[in-house]
Amino acid sequence: MDGINLQRFTRSLNENLEAPVRQHLKNVYATFTLACITASAGGYAHMFSTLIGAGLLTSLGAIGILIWLAKTPYNNKNQIQRLSLLGSFAFLCGCNLGPLLQLAVVVNPSLIFQALLGTSVVFACFSLSALYAPRGHYLYLGGTLLSGISTLFWLSMLNVFFGSRLLFQVNLYVGLAVMCGFIVFDTQVIIEKARQGDKDYIMHSLDLFIDFIAVFKRLLIILTDKEAQSKRRKKD
Repeated sequence: MDGINLQRFTRSLNENLEAPVRQHLKNVYATFTLACITASAGGYAHMFSTLIGAGLLTSLGAIGILIWLAKTPYNNKNQIQRLSLLGSFAFLCGCNLGPLLQLAVVVNPSLIFQALLGTSVVFACFSLSALYAPRGHYLYLGGTLLSGISTLFWLSMLNVFFGSRLLFQVNLYVGLAVMCGFIVFDTQVIIEKARQGDKDYIMHSLDLFIDFIAVFKRLLIILTDKEAQSKRRKKD
C-alpha cells in the first residue's frame, strides 16, 4: 500500500508540475535545506562559542548582506558569490536567534527540538498544499497576508506602550497563522516565476527560508511561554 500511495503521490506531482519547474524546485529546496543547516550553525555558535554572538552588529550585518544579495543579479558566473551571501545571511539569522534559544534551554531544552519538528511538519504540509493546488489557487492571498503583516506591526508598536499580555499573544498566534499563509503563497509564486523563466533558485530559497525562520521563532516562543507558565502554576 505504501508503494502504491508513493506512486500516486509522485504521479500527481508530475501531472501538476512541468519537468523544468520540478527541477527548479529541487534546486530551491536543496538550497533552502543548506541555509537551514547554516542557520543551525549560527545558533550553535552563539550558544557555545565566544567568537560571535547576537547583537547589533549581527543584525546590521544580516540586513546589509540581504541588501547585497538582492542587488546582485542572477547569472551563471556569480552563483558561488550569491550562495556565499545566502549562507552568511542564514548564519547571522541563526546567531540572532541565539538569545531565544538560550531562554528555551533554561526553561526546557527539549523545546528547541519540539519547535524544530513542529516547524518542519507545518512547512512540509503547507508547501505540499501549494504544490498540489490548482495553478495560482493561493496567489490571491498576497494582499491579505501583507495587510496582516501591517496590522501585526502596528499591534507590536501599540503594545510597546501598553505592555498587554493579550496583545502579545494575539500578535504571536496571528503572526504564526500569517507566516503559514506566506509558505503557501511564496511556494506558488516561486512556481509561477519558474514557469515564466525566472530560475533564480537562490532568491526563491531565501523567501522560503525567511518563512521557515519566522514560523520557528513564533512556535518556539509559544512553547517556551506555555512551559514557563506551567512551571509557574506548579510552584504556586
